[in-house]
Amino acid sequence: MLNFVLGAVAGALMAVVATIAAVRNPDVQVRMGLVRPEPPVVQLRRSEPVCPPAPAASTMAGMAPVGQPEMLFARRRFWSVAPR
Repeated sequence: MLNFVLGAVAGALMAVVATIAAVRNPDVQVRMGLVRPEPPVVQLRRSEPVCPPAPAASTMAGMAPVGQPEMLFARRRFWSVAPR
């Protein structure tokens, strides 16, 4: 008899916890009618992206072009580990 009572109490507690966890979900709240559904927000016009200005050609003169192996393996990048 004690096992039945303890099992019933444990089952009731699990059911209560599961119900509370489900009702906290916004989708379940809308389906149960606890909360009014929010009207969908449709953005009518997409804003144009703002591009940064291109750097001047004079500042690019001393730099290696993008995608060259020298970018990864340049000696000046490893100055802190170079032998003295």
